[in-house]
Amino acid sequence: MPHTASRYLAEGPRVGIRHFSYEDGAEFSARARESKELHQPWLFPPDSPSAYTAYASRLIEDPTKAGFLVCEKEGRTGGEHGGGAIAGFVNINNIVEGGFQCGALGYGAFAHAAGRGLMREGLNLVVDHAFGPMRLHRLEINVQPQNAASIALARSCGFRLEGFSPKMIYIDGDWRDHERWAITVEMRASG
Repeated sequence: MPHTASRYLAEGPRVGIRHFSYEDGAEFSARARESKELHQPWLFPPDSPSAYTAYASRLIEDPTKAGFLVCEKEGRTGGEHGGGAIAGFVNINNIVEGGFQCGALGYGAFAHAAGRGLMREGLNLVVDHAFGPMRLHRLEINVQPQNAASIALARSCGFRLEGFSPKMIYIDGDWRDHERWAITVEMRASG
């Protein structure tokens, strides 16, 4: 049987991760609209194709960012880019090389995938990719303390609570407090 290259950067049993593409705009924005109740007040992903294009362009073109779509491998079908339905996304922002080799993660599940463990699998794939091919050493997640689902996801993937930052990030019209969760290559290797 001939070998065919995977469309994913990495795969688990139920999901694969791949980079954002401009062709994902219609599906991504539709899923964001379907998921407003799940996301807000924590997260405001682009919910129109034009907003998606602006968002995706930053992740595609800015070398200090990397965006990953978490896609179901079987079952639901997704957009024309190939592969299964987009279950969620994980972005690595503020990538710093040199002595730091770190990045800050942001993520969100879409409503149809919430509570199914797909984002845990996807986040673990992104962490492995970041510590492998991307050669990062440390990843940090900043989470509003009331966002129990996001904190549970960070904890389940081996991140540890490192601190509290008052009024850290401007979200939904105000400066919001955040907990800082982090993981390093060494923690991952010993975990």
